[in-house]
Amino acid sequence: MSGSIYESTHEQYRDVVRRFVATRIVPNRERWEREHRVDRELFEEAGEIGVFGFAAPPEFGGAGVSDWRYNAILIECLAEADVLAVGLNLSMQADIAMPYLVDSASSEQQARWLPNAVAGRAIVALAMTEPGAGSDVGSITTTAVREGDHYVVNGSKTFITNGTNADLVVTAVRTGPGKNLSLLVVPGNAPGFAKGSPLRKVGQHAAGTCELFFNDVRVPVEDRLGDEGDGLAIIKQHLTQERLAVAAHAEAQARRALHLAIEHARNRVAFGAPIGALQSVRMAIAEMKTEVDIARVYLDQLILRHGAKKLDHVDAAQAKWWITDMCQRVVDRAVQVHGGYGYMLEYPIARAWADSRVQTIYAGANEVLKDVIGRSLGLKGTRGDG
Repeated sequence: MSGSIYESTHEQYRDVVRRFVATRIVPNRERWEREHRVDRELFEEAGEIGVFGFAAPPEFGGAGVSDWRYNAILIECLAEADVLAVGLNLSMQADIAMPYLVDSASSEQQARWLPNAVAGRAIVALAMTEPGAGSDVGSITTTAVREGDHYVVNGSKTFITNGTNADLVVTAVRTGPGKNLSLLVVPGNAPGFAKGSPLRKVGQHAAGTCELFFNDVRVPVEDRLGDEGDGLAIIKQHLTQERLAVAAHAEAQARRALHLAIEHARNRVAFGAPIGALQSVRMAIAEMKTEVDIARVYLDQLILRHGAKKLDHVDAAQAKWWITDMCQRVVDRAVQVHGGYGYMLEYPIARAWADSRVQTIYAGANEVLKDVIGRSLGLKGTRGDG
């Protein structure tokens, strides 16, 4: 394919990120995956090259640039180095957690939180999911009862990326019945707040994923984002970029899987010739390339629309479900092209297979997103419709 949405300044930044990934992330991948977390210093080093600060105001250390193409470059560089799952920690902060502080915090709150978050000195996590509430955010049961100028928080969260290292946790809590949810920013050292051990997952081993526990945690009212009861609206506002980010991860992973399959087909010899000479292999790779190229064109247009503030929740839902679904197909075919080697963890394609499986589940299960799209077309059933 020809054409690119990136300009010269983006490509200069790509060179910086590639060097950072090659020198700081690639050599540590295996250790971080064994330890189920990355070094805290990685965030500070990422902060030095601006990973977390593009959209943040300059007075708080950011660039004040609303251009998500820079974020996409980080994702692409991580994928091409086979460390996308390890770098998920950085993308989680830059793409998913930081917007809550940049777009939904007051100036006073930003002055307290953004300088350290932009610099990577503070690691920010987002705590929504609970043991009994995943895609159904409205079922959250963690409570925040107001007592004077504080809330008293009780409950638990699960599957929280960056939870093990988090200094600030943007936490969804119930402050009343029905849809009365609010967002509190809980410090990682708050009395009564505890982090569980890293969860043992099929993939994404270095993501620092854990459970969080709140036992009479007192959080100042001044650390609430927006007004009481605004939580659900704020969450919906930020889901668009979150789902775009997941789609970008999936496209980058699928493109890398395609590359790995092509290289293996060229170099693996069977029956006296490279396996790429087999028609069945060529056809499988042709299907993979077609799907990946379609996804790239689609994603590029959505990234530009997001930069123009024209990307809506339906666009993001469509991108997230279709591109992650495509990624599953492409990665699985790439494993098949590798044969038995594709099942060996020392091969990047095996890790990609394990790491990418969850993409159709988090940020809204794909089945839920298809329902969102259907409802947007006026197709509503008789159960669960608002």
